Amino acid sequence: MAGTLGTIDDNTFDEEIGSSTTPVLVDFWAEWCGPCKMIAPILEEIADEQGDSLKILKLNVDDAPQVAQRFQVMSIPTLILFKDGEEAKRIIGAKPKGALLDDVAPFL
Repeated sequence: MAGTLGTIDDNTFDEEIGSSTTPVLVDFWAEWCGPCKMIAPILEEIADEQGDSLKILKLNVDDAPQVAQRFQVMSIPTLILFKDGEEAKRIIGAKPKGALLDDVAPFL
């Protein structure tokens, strides 16, 4: 599992989040979003390094608008960390790797 970024959509979101035994970081993004492209390689690095303790999933807001609306994602990139199926932390905007790790560390 380490090193992989999964993808989810409106149909798979609840099952993936609800069934995960580790915290899940969901990246709400879109193809046309420049900052989303900037953090993509950072998220891949984090997935490589933290894959045993953190699951990272990408959700394209253009392809899965229902989930984005449900969580009131107004700007992207938005990263939401879910622990035990509940939202535990919300990160809005692109951040460097160290800042992202600092944000998620308390939940790992």
